[in-house]
Amino acid sequence: MSLQAHLLKPTAGSHKRSKRVGRGNSSQKGTTAGRGTKGQKARSGGRGGNARRSFKKQLQKVPKLRGFNSFKTKPEMVTIATLERVFGPGAKVTPQILENRGLIRKSDNGVKIVASNAKLSKALKIEGCLASKTTIAAVEAAGGTIQF
Repeated sequence: MSLQAHLLKPTAGSHKRSKRVGRGNSSQKGTTAGRGTKGQKARSGGRGGNARRSFKKQLQKVPKLRGFNSFKTKPEMVTIATLERVFGPGAKVTPQILENRGLIRKSDNGVKIVASNAKLSKALKIEGCLASKTTIAAVEAAGGTIQF
C-alpha cells in the first residue's frame, strides 16, 4: 500500500480535543468560561499585547540578584557530642549506621564529623566519614581510629 494523503491519521493520543467553554452553567465552564472574574486576563484579547509589555516592565524593576549559590551537595554534619551520647565504647560508626539510627537524613551526600565543645571519652571506630582536624585529634586522644 502506498503512502497517500487521504490515508494519513495522527498517532493515537497525539490529538486532544479542545475544551468546550462558555456553553452554559451546567457544563461547569459556563458564565466566565474558566477565566475567573474581572481583570485583564478575563477579557477577550487580555493575555497578549499590553499584558506582556507590562510584565516586562515589572521584571525591569526587580533588583539584580547578587552572589552565587552552589549546586554542589554538602555532607551531613554530626558532632562529637552526638557520637558521645549515642554510641558505646568500641562502637563502629559508618554513614549507614548513622542513617539507620536517625542521626542524618541521607548518607548519599557523605557525612562529616565536626568537633563541638564536648570531649570524647569513648574509643570509637569511625569509617567512611570525613572529619575536621580537631575531630581527628579528639578521636585519637580517646583511643579511637578514623578511616576515610
